[in-house]
Amino acid sequence: MPDILPHKTRPEPGFAGARSYGGTSGPSIAWFSCMKRVYRSAAGSGIVRVILRLNRGNDMTKSLATLALILCSTFALAADKIPAHPHILIETTMGNIKLELEGKAAPLTVRHFLGLVDSGFYDGLIFHRVIPGFMAQAGGYTPGLVLKEDDATIPNESGNGISNMRGTIAMARTGDPHSANSQFFINLVDNNRLDPGNNRWGYTVFGYVIEGMEVVDQIAAVKTGPQGKLPSDVPVVPIVIKKMSQVTYD
Repeated sequence: MPDILPHKTRPEPGFAGARSYGGTSGPSIAWFSCMKRVYRSAAGSGIVRVILRLNRGNDMTKSLATLALILCSTFALAADKIPAHPHILIETTMGNIKLELEGKAAPLTVRHFLGLVDSGFYDGLIFHRVIPGFMAQAGGYTPGLVLKEDDATIPNESGNGISNMRGTIAMARTGDPHSANSQFFINLVDNNRLDPGNNRWGYTVFGYVIEGMEVVDQIAAVKTGPQGKLPSDVPVVPIVIKKMSQVTYD
């Protein structure tokens, strides 16, 4: 099956995930790679300077581990401010789809996604990649196939225990596991191979379709082909997201 990518680059074969799923002992190369990324993102901050001072004379592993623990605590505090199960209504030219997001399991992803929804980012974009028996992808192109991206990327949260099963929504990304931006996809079947595994990152699942899966299946059945710079799988008749919004209940 094709990879879930925003039509940019293919994943790096054999890229190891930062989370350990095997029985090896000690930090892996992937763990160092992930923590170095975190270190660079926090470079120059007071947190980094304090950690380096406290761990002077110790190796990089201890410093990185300390930083990771602090950041994990920060993420946990951030998760408390995110709704546990917000509902999202996607109004498309083929019908409506309602999502329930997992704010506790994927707080960074859900916070980012809700920000895009509330800003109207997705309104007017299309489902630009539809592969029957696989997934339907949206959130990155206009009907004229002009790329639209957000400025921020999201750390990979694929190790949250939620599998890429039929009806789940997940973030698309490039070969960089932390490159998820705005594009998302809805799994049309159980795609367990997209879950994290030994020596690989997965694709972050952050919600479910709770209404309108029949609309998703209708989207999956449309005629597709190459269009513009996109090599394949683009619906011939654009499927437009007319509006995406949070659902409120009185």
